[in-house]
Amino acid sequence: MYLRQSSGMELSQLQTFLVIAREGQMTRAASVLHLTQPALSAQLSKLEEELGGPLFDRTPRGMTLTHAGEVFKPFAEEALGRLKDGERALRELRGLEAGNLAVGGGATATTYLLPPVLAQFHEAHPGLQLFVREQASSGVIDAVISGELDLGIVTLGSGERPPEPLTMARWVEDELVLVVPPGHSFEGRETYEWKDLNNLPLVLFEAGSAVRMLIDTRLQAEGTRPEIVMELRSIETIKQMVAQGIGAGFVSRFALSETTKGIRAKRDAIKRELAIVWRVDRSLNPAAAAFIQVLTA
Repeated sequence: MYLRQSSGMELSQLQTFLVIAREGQMTRAASVLHLTQPALSAQLSKLEEELGGPLFDRTPRGMTLTHAGEVFKPFAEEALGRLKDGERALRELRGLEAGNLAVGGGATATTYLLPPVLAQFHEAHPGLQLFVREQASSGVIDAVISGELDLGIVTLGSGERPPEPLTMARWVEDELVLVVPPGHSFEGRETYEWKDLNNLPLVLFEAGSAVRMLIDTRLQAEGTRPEIVMELRSIETIKQMVAQGIGAGFVSRFALSETTKGIRAKRDAIKRELAIVWRVDRSLNPAAAAFIQVLTA
C-alpha cells in the first residue's frame, strides 16, 4: 500500500473513512454524513484508489478494517485533529484570545506613551503575548520590514514618509524642550533664545539617532555652538545627568513631570512627529490591527 505522488486525497474522504470505521456499516455512516450510500461508496473507493489498496473488508456483518486500514486510521485521526486545532487557533487569533504582538519604538514611545496603552490593551486581551523593543527609529523600521516587529513607532521629519514597503499613520506631535540643573541660571524661565545656548554644556542623545539629528540640524541652522559634554541613549538617564549638574539637555515634552520642568524655545521650537509604521504588502497580524485602532482612536 502506498500514497501516490499525485495524490488528490481530500479531507472529506478522511472523514468518510473514520465515520465508516466507527459505525461499521455503510448505511449508518451515510446517515451520519448526510450522504447517499452510492456517494459514500464513491468517496471510499476514491480514497482506497489513492492509497493503493483496500481499507475495509466487506463482510455480511458490515465493514471491518483491513490491516492497512488499521495502520492508516491513527494518521487520519491525527490529520483531522490537527485541522480542528488549526481552526480553533485561528478563531482564537481572530477573537484576540491568543497570539502575539511585537511593537518597537524609541525611548519616548516605549517609556512614556505606550505603557498605559499597552496596559489597557493587555487588560482587554489577556491571552495575547506582548513584546516591546526600545530601539532607534532606523532600527525599528528595519525590524518591521524584516518581520521581527509587527509595527513600530518612529520619528519622522516634516513631510517625511517611511521607506517601502511600509505605510504609516501619523500619531502624535512632540516638542523637545530644554531641561536644566537645579540652581542653573536658566531655572524659572519659560522660554529661551537659541543664542542663549552658545557655549552651554549639553547632555544630548547619542549621535546618529533621529532625535539627535533634529537637534543638530536646528543648532546648525541657528548658528548655535553649545558644548556637548555627554551623549546618552536613555531619556531618564539624560534627566538624571541634568539633575546632577553635568549640563542642560533636550527631552520630549512627554518626559516632563512635576519635578522636571521644561523651557520652550521662544521661536522655531524643535518639533517632530511620531508615526505608526507597518508593512502594507502583507496581511496585518489581527492583534497589530486591533492595536493600531486603539492607538489611533
